[in-house]
Amino acid sequence: MLVWIRRGDPFFNYTVLTSGFILTLLDFLFLLLTSARDPGIIPRNKTSMNLEDGSESSLTQSMEWVNNKTPHLKVPKTKDVFVNGYTIKVKFCDTCLLYRPPRASHCSICNNCVQRFDHHCPWVGQCIARRNYPFFICFISTSTLLCLYVFVFSWINLIRQPGKLWRTMSHDIVSVILIVYTFVAVWFVGGLTIFHFYLMSTNQTTYENFRYRYDKKENPYKRGLLKNVKEVFFAKIPPSQLDLRAMVPEEDDLTIASEYQSEYSSSVRYDSEMGGKLTNRDSPKKLPMRARNLDNIDLSDDYDKSLATRDDVSLDLSSHLN
Repeated sequence: MLVWIRRGDPFFNYTVLTSGFILTLLDFLFLLLTSARDPGIIPRNKTSMNLEDGSESSLTQSMEWVNNKTPHLKVPKTKDVFVNGYTIKVKFCDTCLLYRPPRASHCSICNNCVQRFDHHCPWVGQCIARRNYPFFICFISTSTLLCLYVFVFSWINLIRQPGKLWRTMSHDIVSVILIVYTFVAVWFVGGLTIFHFYLMSTNQTTYENFRYRYDKKENPYKRGLLKNVKEVFFAKIPPSQLDLRAMVPEEDDLTIASEYQSEYSSSVRYDSEMGGKLTNRDSPKKLPMRARNLDNIDLSDDYDKSLATRDDVSLDLSSHLN
């Protein structure tokens, strides 16, 4: 519209330009609110917890990071909670050391438990969950509207020009490029918008839908179309559980434990004795099977036999010399 702003009807051109500019600003605003907002991360349990009622043993987060698993953990992996009259099983998170609330899940990319986890969006670079899901819906909706808006008015811009259409298209390359681009893009953002409006109307998350959670059982969160939509757009967003401005205490043991655990979970290895990361060339080699089981090998007999053999050899040499 900037190209044709001085031609034709100025009122029409300025109106179309202003409306497109407003849609673009809204699109970027909702993108910012989606990507820069805490999605609902649940803080990890940093306090030690008893493994069993009445037991003096406990588990801390550093122990969990070092061991990578909890083979001696006595805490049940699941427990039952009641939601709207239905029994829901919630799982214990071995990484965060807490029972996840209903509909929460541990994001493997962010490595955090997130409330009402929907999915991790690689295009936004953020988890889509309880605290930013309304803004994500607005973001993909305005993206779809912007694509349709540019597509329609690019065609109108071509049709309003005098002459044959093909000749007009050869002279107005910008409109042709925008028509092709928005036609391709609208299938992605439009399909995503329709899918999420379906999830919103049935009160599901993408994570639940992809895992067929409610195909064979009733959805305990479904409350009707209007209430489901109201829950997404008009419900009060809970405050963040993270204090991002708090001072972080020095926790050297947790840092070392986390790096030690990364030796087994990533390609980057950490040398706990030298205090630095190892390259693949310097990575420790696997020990032979016999050397791995040194703790289980009784070396006393072999040691005694070697001593006896050495004494026999020394006696034979002394006899020959004499």
